[in-house]
Amino acid sequence: MKTTSILVAGFGGQGSLFAGKQLALAGMYHEKKVTWLPSYGPEMKGGTANCIVVISEDEISSPVVPNPDIVIAMNLPSFLKFEPAAVSGGSVFYDDSLINIKSERTDINCYGIPATAIAYDNNMAGLANVIILGKLLAATGLFKLEELISSMEKSIPSSRKELLELNKKALRLGYEHKESC
Repeated sequence: MKTTSILVAGFGGQGSLFAGKQLALAGMYHEKKVTWLPSYGPEMKGGTANCIVVISEDEISSPVVPNPDIVIAMNLPSFLKFEPAAVSGGSVFYDDSLINIKSERTDINCYGIPATAIAYDNNMAGLANVIILGKLLAATGLFKLEELISSMEKSIPSSRKELLELNKKALRLGYEHKESC
């Protein structure tokens, strides 16, 4: 595994920080070097939130990444702000049930998935972030599906078992989703 940098962005409450933390934890549980750098506005829920995750076999020199390999945009402002920053040859994943434009870049891989719509259709409001993680795994192979599920099993407390099962289902729904932009 080379060094992979991921920026996850959205409004507070969309689970951007949770999604990034799950990727960082999966890296840790699989003996990779990781950094997780959250950033959020003072408004918290409803304000802006993003995080940068770096996963590597080698020591990480800085958690700050101006041009990430992967961008996950949960809303239009995040897409507009961070899609241009994705490194050439990188990937952008976005919730196309909330973002009604497509990337015009021809030098990146682009994956639109109606994550919010899939979440609501499956009675999983609030799990669009995990659905997008599933799509990311399927498209990039960053981790195997079972590796991220194993990480979630370790990080979500047993007292919240119902959340664990919903997260696993959401992850699989994203992983199995075939359409992209």
